[in-house]
Parts: sequence; structure tokens; C-alpha cells
Amino acid sequence: MDTIAQSGYSSMVPSGCLERREPVREQAYSRLKGMVLSGELRPGERLTEEHLAHKLGVSRTPIREALHKLASEGLIQALPTRGFKVSGESREEMEEVFELRAVLEGYALGLASRKIDQETLAKLEEYIQKAEEAYERRDTDGVFHWNTKFHDTLNALVSGRSRLHQLIADLRKYVLRYRKDTLSYLSGARRSIDGHKKIMMALRLGDPEISEKIMREHVMEAKQDAFQGIQKSPSQAYGPSLSKKNE
Repeated sequence: MDTIAQSGYSSMVPSGCLERREPVREQAYSRLKGMVLSGELRPGERLTEEHLAHKLGVSRTPIREALHKLASEGLIQALPTRGFKVSGESREEMEEVFELRAVLEGYALGLASRKIDQETLAKLEEYIQKAEEAYERRDTDGVFHWNTKFHDTLNALVSGRSRLHQLIADLRKYVLRYRKDTLSYLSGARRSIDGHKKIMMALRLGDPEISEKIMREHVMEAKQDAFQGIQKSPSQAYGPSLSKKNE
């Protein structure tokens, strides 16, 4: 029986997927969806069954089924000739997703501010410091990693509200392919880190209304960065790259 190759297995796919012995078609679908949402497969990139089957170490049949399912969700588009391509960024889709995030994550942070403990606050402060250090090293992946850990930790605070927790997790997946680009540039990375510092101030105050307001503002700033990214070239939108190789 085919199995998805573990090499390069996306973090977007829930851990333990293989251990649960899910059907190969579901593993292929989860893996490919993660590759699209994380930006590993870029907007406009052409997708073929042969290439993806080889990449994931499976036959073409589960890949074909996964591609048609992704096309039905609008994440990829069928080409007039053979194959598919990754759908481009839609301003309308981005606006909807970011605004939903602002409402839900703002509400969640308001709830979390009532019960957050010192240990979690210390962990969040550590992630901000790690992101700052990565920023100083001009380490794109480091900034993205620690900023993601920051939001993962915040979302975990409402894990007891399973529906809210899952909605936020799903929405965050959809913006990853936009968000990683903005964090690759000095201005986007700086705004994100500064936004996290404001969130920490609100949490330390323990004020639900202020916490909700600050989180909403933070997500809407991220939306504006993402909009700039699809309207202009990256260097025009964000300024100098954070990556050392572009110095």
C-alpha cells in the first residue's frame, strides 16, 4: 500500500496522521493542501500528477483525487490543457479571512486575558525576544517561526472552546501563504513584532476589552501588509528584504 513520504512532510498536516492509518487519498489531500496554504506551492505554479506522485511517493490515483478536491475548494484551478495551477491571491478572499480572524482572535484574547498565568506570559515574552534576535540576524525563517509560536500559544489558551479554537486554527492556515511573504521584509517583520509587544501589554493589564481591541488592530495591520504584497512587487510593498542573501 502506498504511503506518503515523510521527508518534507508539512507541519500543516496534523501530527500522527500516518499512525492513524488514514487512506492514502486523505494523506495526499492533507499534504497537498498544506503545501498550498503554507506557500510551498506558489500561486500560479503548475501542478501535474506525475511530479506530485513522485514527490510524495504515491501512485497517481490518490494525487488525482486530491487535486480534484482542492479544485472544488478553489485552492487550485484546472488548466485547459492537462494539469492544474495554484490559484492566485484574491483580494476578496483575503479581506474576508483577515476580518474573520480579527473578530475571532480578538474575542479569544479577551477571554484568555481573564485567566492567563505567569508561566504562559513568560513563554510569550520569550517568543518575542527570540523573534527580535532573529530580526537582528535578518533571519526570515526565524522571525516567522517565533511569531507563529506566539500565535499558536495564544490560540491554545482557548482550546477548551473547541469550535472557536478550530475556527481560528483553520483561518490562520489560509493566511500563511500571504503572511510569510510580509514577514520576509523589514517593515512587515517589525510591525508584527511590535504588535506582539502591544498584545503582551494588554495581557499584563488583564483587561478583556483592551486585549480584544489590540488583537483586532494587530490582525488588521497584517491584512494591510498582505494587500500591499499583492498590489506591488515585494520590494515596493515592504522595503528591504530581511534575508541576508539580499543584503
